[in-house]
Amino acid sequence: MPDSRWTAFKRSPFLPATVLILLIAAAAGLFAGSYTYAMANPTPHRIPAAVTGAYDRPPVRTFLAGMERALSASLRLHPYEDRAAAVRAVNQQRVFAVVDAPAHGGPVRLDVSAASGATVAQILGQAAVNVGRATGTPVVLNDLKPLQKGDPRGLAIFYVSLAAVVIGFIGAIQLSVHARALDPLERIAFTAGYALLGGFTIAAVVDWWLGALRLPFAESWLILALTMFTSGMVFTMFNTLFGRWAMLPTWGLMVLLGNPSSGGAVSWPLLPSALGTIGRWLPPGASVNAQHTAVYFRGDQHAFPFLVLAGWSALACAIFLIWRHRHPGGRPADRA
Repeated sequence: MPDSRWTAFKRSPFLPATVLILLIAAAAGLFAGSYTYAMANPTPHRIPAAVTGAYDRPPVRTFLAGMERALSASLRLHPYEDRAAAVRAVNQQRVFAVVDAPAHGGPVRLDVSAASGATVAQILGQAAVNVGRATGTPVVLNDLKPLQKGDPRGLAIFYVSLAAVVIGFIGAIQLSVHARALDPLERIAFTAGYALLGGFTIAAVVDWWLGALRLPFAESWLILALTMFTSGMVFTMFNTLFGRWAMLPTWGLMVLLGNPSSGGAVSWPLLPSALGTIGRWLPPGASVNAQHTAVYFRGDQHAFPFLVLAGWSALACAIFLIWRHRHPGGRPADRA
């Protein structure tokens, strides 16, 4: 009798429903935990900074030592010949600040870059004021790259990238439910179609309608469309490999791990070191990096985030096409 009850339970809809209850409860805890771990108490670890002038002599040496104690972190100092070279390093996103040593006893000049990371700039600015007061060193603060007026906290890029990631895989889920009979190439084509239209809509709403960000429209549209396509194909890949449970690895990779480590809400020097490293290799982090550079550092765009997005897209498409017979969709002739 017990065996027959268990057999009946396994064949009923109650088993997957029970499993889903447990999985959803675990996902809720993991979701809250991953974001809290990454964002609730951002702490600096290693902050790259440019230095010019006599940075290895007092009073700058004393000031920099005080900054490290105040931040409980290491300032990775990169010497440059002059301020112009150091500013170029900021524009290329190799450093987050410039410390300019006075030539003849003047104040120490600290140039931060809110566009490089609003939280990093805020922490550096507050520490500089306190350390300057404690050491008797006059400090002049300047923001080399202020944020746009519609984005005072520097979070808009994170939000638009998050929208592209989430709607990207939700679109693929909807195709798998409502357009199940699409063959593999048709599914890829329709994923690209909603990615192009969705990326355009996100950029148009944020820029033209709300005016939150002034976007380089064509480049931002391309980044958002590529992000949505990548996210959709990642779900399609997992749907091929894991069937109806594809949402679990998709959610884990793109939301639980990818978004908190993307550097969009908290800059990578303030993230736990492992997350700061991993995040750049995941689609959400690549999307944030590309969009961030396009908006605030025009002319200094890097190929790396585009290669990351293209690599994930190519991998997902290849796995889907190679093992297309395992995908739950398609027409009978395609699955033969």
